[in-house]
Amino acid sequence: MRTTTNTRRAFSLIEVLIALTITATLLTATLAALDASFKSYKHTTESASTHVVARIVTQRVTAMIRTGRRFGPYPVNPITTPEIESDWIEFVSFQDQAAGVEVVTRLESRVGPGDTGPFVLWYVSTRFEGGVQVSTEEYPLLDRLTELNFILEYEVGPRLRRCTMDMIIQPDDLQDAAITTDLGAPTIRMVASAAPRQED
Repeated sequence: MRTTTNTRRAFSLIEVLIALTITATLLTATLAALDASFKSYKHTTESASTHVVARIVTQRVTAMIRTGRRFGPYPVNPITTPEIESDWIEFVSFQDQAAGVEVVTRLESRVGPGDTGPFVLWYVSTRFEGGVQVSTEEYPLLDRLTELNFILEYEVGPRLRRCTMDMIIQPDDLQDAAITTDLGAPTIRMVASAAPRQED
């Protein structure tokens, strides 16, 4: 009597190697697509966040200029050179003549860490009482500036007619993320103009 046995054929070594190669290729493609997607997300969030912060700072600076008085730097001769450019602006932001109190605000560009840039926009507020400096408060307003320029248009007096702030910011909100990307986030340029409301 003959006995028949059902033998099951297993995968050969070549078939296993082909399956592993296909799987590795698909996983590599998936990881590459995920990495590109994450880098794109990183650049988008950096730009969006920096853009919002830059807009808030720009609106705050223009509001301070509108309510300020006695601006500097002054032109040497407002008749021949009524327009000057500077990386800082200074003005009186509060004045109480009866009490002898005056607050001078200065917005200036300072070199960031490493003394090579990018720049930082600093807010410096100095309080005077009776002509004597009493206190100074300062803090950074905006980081990662690659360019900052105040264009001051004066009239005879000299009285500031208009101030235009032009700045370029490099987005970099995820500074602590240990990710290096070949794609650079585009810079953001903010231009705003304001005229003082108060008469000098």
